[in-house]
Amino acid sequence: MTDVTSPVDLTAFIAGLPKCELHVHLEGTLAPELKLSLANRNNIAIAETTVAEVEATYQFDSLTSFLAIYYPAMNVLLTDDDFFDLAFTYLTKAASQGVRHVEMFFDPQAHTGRGVPFQTVIRGYRRAVVTAQAQLGISAELILCFLRDLSAEFAMATLMESLPYKDWIIGVGLDSDERGNPPSKFAAVFARARTEGYMLTMHCDIDQVGSIEHIRQALEEIGVDRIDHGSNIVESPALVAEAKRRGIGFTCCPVSNSFVTHDMKSKEIVELLRGGLKVTVNSDDPAYFGGYMTENYAALAEHAGLTAAEVLALARNAFDAAWLTSRARSGFLDELDAYGASFGVS
Repeated sequence: MTDVTSPVDLTAFIAGLPKCELHVHLEGTLAPELKLSLANRNNIAIAETTVAEVEATYQFDSLTSFLAIYYPAMNVLLTDDDFFDLAFTYLTKAASQGVRHVEMFFDPQAHTGRGVPFQTVIRGYRRAVVTAQAQLGISAELILCFLRDLSAEFAMATLMESLPYKDWIIGVGLDSDERGNPPSKFAAVFARARTEGYMLTMHCDIDQVGSIEHIRQALEEIGVDRIDHGSNIVESPALVAEAKRRGIGFTCCPVSNSFVTHDMKSKEIVELLRGGLKVTVNSDDPAYFGGYMTENYAALAEHAGLTAAEVLALARNAFDAAWLTSRARSGFLDELDAYGASFGVS
């Protein structure tokens, strides 16, 4: 990682950087404008009548208080078109910020649990993926997440429900409230998902009770391919060494970290980056945290004093950690290298 010329306009460099996003929740891209529009379209009564009023409800100071706002907001999502609009709106924004490939989480249980059929959710999202590829040139995949504060039996049933659509779903993940819900609770579900050909990832949220044990379980017992968040791993040199040996990607989210814990975790992210681990930058739930990919790169770079070469390394890590074909990965990395070279950065 060297800057061949100096100085580099880091703001311009980040703005045009070819990016890969590996940690974004589609339901977390429900912007106030779209929430209000969908409520009106579906004749759903909500307390707010203006965009400003909806924005005022997007206030929280912890993971628990965030989830208490996050899930009720989804009640406006009912039809194929709603899910299409949600995903296509996000993909349009992502493409405008230079995102070339994205692997997007979705939470089917948050919808099937309130009576929306699984097929309605997946068909809307899939149509957005196909349309965005054709119209915007952005490559996208879907990752089905299980809600860890619900039962393992419900997760297994959801996995079974996904199988007719598994050509549309690249992997499975685990999200929601981590307290008392370790990875081991879902071991059988993830083992079956692996046999079905899904890639595996899991949230190991920052500064949770039992963080290191949960990371250990994800790595050693579940055998995940990536870890979402996971920067607490710096507390265990043995786990850091194992993650590095296996080339595990970490999907870090600087802006959301600062909302949930009042700490961006830049020190930990940079420590992992400089230690040779595949840490990446992502937006998480950008409609709630107020930062998409460009804003997350910029915030981390400013807070941690990153060089342009380190920013480029973060972007390269994301394409390396993505679940891409070798041909597609090579194409994106070639594009990224050419971009860096245009700034004299490698």
